[in-house]
Amino acid sequence: MKAQLRGVVAGLVWWSVCGAACAQNDSAAMLAFAQSHNCMSCHSVSRNFMGPSFDSVAHKYGQVEGARGMLARRIMEGGVGVWGPVPMPANTQISPDQAAALADWILSLR
Repeated sequence: MKAQLRGVVAGLVWWSVCGAACAQNDSAAMLAFAQSHNCMSCHSVSRNFMGPSFDSVAHKYGQVEGARGMLARRIMEGGVGVWGPVPMPANTQISPDQAAALADWILSLR
């Protein structure tokens, strides 16, 4: 019985460590994606620049129903007026799946 319990506990510890490592890898991959698709020309993870920081976006929309879809659309189509007068250009090179993954990552920063 003790051996089974130790096995279960060891498995849970392994999964939690693996999950944290996978989340860090996903986060690093999404940051690299944002950098390679010129998002960082106007945005930063933690400071407002030409556009809002991703942290600011996450805090504004983190609890908003439908935020993922709205952000994904805005990433692909662009927009103006929500964060000031500087327009965000459309990102036509990003697929809907990529935009949704980027929106998920931004929202996870909350």
